[in-house]
Amino acid sequence: MNRLLIILALALTASACAHRDNYVLLPDRTGQAGTLNVKPVEGGKPIKLDQPYQAASSTLGGGFEEGTSSEQDVKKRYAAALDASPPPVARFTLYFLEGSDELTPASKRDLEAIMAEITARPAPDIVVVGHTDRVGTVADNDRLAKRRAESFKKRLQERGLADDAIQTAGRGEREPLIETPDETAEPRNRRVEILVR
Repeated sequence: MNRLLIILALALTASACAHRDNYVLLPDRTGQAGTLNVKPVEGGKPIKLDQPYQAASSTLGGGFEEGTSSEQDVKKRYAAALDASPPPVARFTLYFLEGSDELTPASKRDLEAIMAEITARPAPDIVVVGHTDRVGTVADNDRLAKRRAESFKKRLQERGLADDAIQTAGRGEREPLIETPDETAEPRNRRVEILVR
């Protein structure tokens, strides 16, 4: 998954007999951070972290004190934890010719970028979800969406990926990118969405 919110929570030893918990809210690739509410176990005032590198540290009295960190400090103090983090989820969309499981010419050209992302991961986990536009019956579109996902899975297997590394699903016309009336052809809805973890 994309790292929209990365929370680094590590316990550090402040002394031989005292244990402190530190929380640092990290930004995603765009510099944005979500929100984390840090609450003491017993009473005390909760702290809301909602800015990049905002931090909270436990106190000996059981509460939390608010603070800030920096990118450099986080990299220095938590390098091992950061290095162990998996890469963010990569998302791709490929489009199909109407009524078929054949990729459009433009989408065929995108295959190498997807394969490069997959091969860059030591143990890739891939999810392929097929979709259709609203032309045809719901049942036919369910079958076509699944066929599109399976067709892409077969391409991956032909390139050496293990069957158990690829999950497929078909959503038919249920999750359009572009809302349309029934029986409307919409090329952007004829797609597979690929998540590479």
